[in-house]
Amino acid sequence: MLDTLKELQKQKKIRFCISVFMVTLSAFVQVYIMQVFMEPSNLLSGGFTGISLLINKILALVGINFPVSVGIILLNAPAAILCYKYVSKRFTFLSCLQFGLVSLFLEIFTFEPFIDDQTLNVLFGGLLWGFSISLALRTGGSTGGTDFIAQFVSNKIHKGIWDYVFAFNCCMLVIFGAIFGWVHAGYSIVFQFLSTKAISSLYQRYNQVTIEFITSDPDSVIDAFMAVVRHGMSVFEGYGGYSQRKIYSCKAVVSSYEVHDAIENVRKVDPKVIVNTYHTANFYGNFYQKPIE
Repeated sequence: MLDTLKELQKQKKIRFCISVFMVTLSAFVQVYIMQVFMEPSNLLSGGFTGISLLINKILALVGINFPVSVGIILLNAPAAILCYKYVSKRFTFLSCLQFGLVSLFLEIFTFEPFIDDQTLNVLFGGLLWGFSISLALRTGGSTGGTDFIAQFVSNKIHKGIWDYVFAFNCCMLVIFGAIFGWVHAGYSIVFQFLSTKAISSLYQRYNQVTIEFITSDPDSVIDAFMAVVRHGMSVFEGYGGYSQRKIYSCKAVVSSYEVHDAIENVRKVDPKVIVNTYHTANFYGNFYQKPIE
């Protein structure tokens, strides 16, 4: 038992170190995108980073130099306190590390643009920006800002709200367009759209999947399934048209990230089980969502 606990603690430390590395990489990629793709094309990102950039641009019109790095810290601090209380300490720490490193890297790194084409900057920048955010989210952290709010709300309703975040960013970009020109605002909206779609594709914590197991040994399937996930399962008795034997259909709805473990564990106890999975658009009722660590 003691050896098992030590092994679990070791694995937890390793996972945490990997998370810190991925969050650091996420911050580095964001700074790279800001300097290589966004600045040459006068693009604005979303969230609190975008608000900081917008404040910097507006104050520059009246000769005031407001560092973007300072704005990122000031805007994120209240949201970090909220998430520390209502989401998790680990999530808040990794998120603060991410946006803190973005602020630091902005001060110590300088990258030169290498693409002159506006369209390519928008395409590559938008997709990479979404990738950088997904890196942080998949570690159990975030990039701060509206990600804080998105994770807080998603945790409550068990559903991703990235489309609503995109709508908020578009409102901010309308202000940007009214002051600095609609062409740049239009490109920035496309940039945001691409990054939002990249996040939706790469980060699927709140997507739900229905799994159906066809088996002749439902008790073993149920035990194996519930050993790795905390969801109920409905069992229906049926008849196999080919085998002409009694069969059982065992159905359950799980989060997309739980599908692999559930199927692998069931197939260990019943190698002949038939498995069918399909996307669940909406699920109404009690649904267990593993909390963010």
